[in-house]
Amino acid sequence: MGRIGKPHGIRGQVTLEVRTDEPELRFAPGTTLHRESGSDLIVSEFHWHSSRVLLKLVGVDSRSAAEELRDSIITVERAESEVPEEDDEYYDTNLMGCAVRSVPGELIGTVTDVLHLPSQEVLVVTQGTVEYLIPFVHSIVPEIDIAGKCITVDPPEGLLTQEAPSEN
Repeated sequence: MGRIGKPHGIRGQVTLEVRTDEPELRFAPGTTLHRESGSDLIVSEFHWHSSRVLLKLVGVDSRSAAEELRDSIITVERAESEVPEEDDEYYDTNLMGCAVRSVPGELIGTVTDVLHLPSQEVLVVTQGTVEYLIPFVHSIVPEIDIAGKCITVDPPEGLLTQEAPSEN
């Protein structure tokens, strides 16, 4: 759902790199946020400031405590049946583990991550030791079957080409 950024001020507020289209819902006061490290955080305040989300978290009362949270990836619990409001939106967790196949049906690999870059999202697709970065745009990813855990891609020529490692 997001990544905690740098502290804001001296009273423990943090900036948040938002990775959801529903920040007001996901980061409402009282919401429990789960960190990769396993420790949970509870939102006490949420507000927008200069186009950024600022969070105040229970028990985080100083700039140094906020700094310790910097770069933490956070998630929230949601019902498995919950889906985004828009038809062309997907939760990262629903994409993870999906088989990725070409239009003719050839297995390319499995989604192991979703990168949120400034210009677009990118699917990280892995098969064995080979990793592909596939732009998550409709022209390349025309079909997504979340229930069937399958994504169909129509990659442009060269996107899935792996160069042999050079010998020095």
